[in-house]
Amino acid sequence: MIKLYTDAAVNRKYQKSAAGILIIKNSKQIQLSKPLSTTDNHEAEFQAALLGFQQISQTNESEIIFFYTDSKIVAEAIDKQYAKHYQTYVDQIIEIQSTIGTVITEWIPDKENKGAHNLALQALHHLERI
Repeated sequence: MIKLYTDAAVNRKYQKSAAGILIIKNSKQIQLSKPLSTTDNHEAEFQAALLGFQQISQTNESEIIFFYTDSKIVAEAIDKQYAKHYQTYVDQIIEIQSTIGTVITEWIPDKENKGAHNLALQALHHLERI
């Protein structure tokens, strides 16, 4: 079983955004922070989710994956397999999901996504100093 938490942080003033990705498997954590290519918050959330699934797909293992996001639009779009403005991301995520096992997507409130949130903020603060 794998737990995947993703979040994005955007600073429009500095035109920067970053993803925080937390993967938990067998009580071990993988913490990732990545810069993103958008300052649109919704798009950043989709990019963060996509990066998280790409990271899991590199292991070539088929498992049950619990995906947690505090973005309602991401959770609903993946569930419906449709997003009016972000369909390219939904299609990419669904394609990866089909190769890595059973995925259960769940929206969680911000307060339950602190790990991924803090990773995204750390990356964003680093980018702002560059």
